[in-house]
Amino acid sequence: MDDPGLERSLHEEALAALARINRVSLTDRRILREVVRLARASPRPVRVLDVGCGDGDVLLRVGSLARSRGVEVELHGCDISEAALERARQRAAARGFELALTRLDVTQAPLPDGPFSLVSCSLFLHHFSHADAAGLLGRMAAAGRTLLVQDLRRTRLGFVLAWLGVYGLTRSRVARVDGLRSVRAAFTVEEAWALCVRAGLTDARVVPCWPQRFLIHREAS
Repeated sequence: MDDPGLERSLHEEALAALARINRVSLTDRRILREVVRLARASPRPVRVLDVGCGDGDVLLRVGSLARSRGVEVELHGCDISEAALERARQRAAARGFELALTRLDVTQAPLPDGPFSLVSCSLFLHHFSHADAAGLLGRMAAAGRTLLVQDLRRTRLGFVLAWLGVYGLTRSRVARVDGLRSVRAAFTVEEAWALCVRAGLTDARVVPCWPQRFLIHREAS
């Protein structure tokens, strides 16, 4: 999916597969929990930035769930893929949502202007080296009050579950290849904590969660 020359139809098929995997993994529910908590603490809309948002599947699910609970949100996303962002715009328009989307390479350009109530990223951190991942964590933490990162854990069970997921939930050849490569490239919980320390986020929590994922949560003081 990182290949800029990937055929559009294959890219969209892989994005649809990722959306199914995110939903089964409860990715949107964990973000929603933070959104509801933040909404209770402030009368203002909760400003959410999703880094590496792809086609906006997580943002749109969070928006739908927040709307059903009467919670007002502002949804922002950034991604390097214009094809993914265009698909996000189309899906948002079809559902009556407004997404503020920015095309950028997070290794080369600053994140969108904040401050945000919540900065999240899902299944994105493992694409980076240790140094780049730590740098990104630091910049995300600086952009918002709450940081919430969800990613794969590099474990044997994680590889088995990934294999079952990509072969049970999709026929996308790209998703099947990427999914298994992603587990091999992922961090362990201990490595994720080391990234937080390297980023200066020693007040962050790193905990395992379903299914063979880790969650980084940090609240600015």
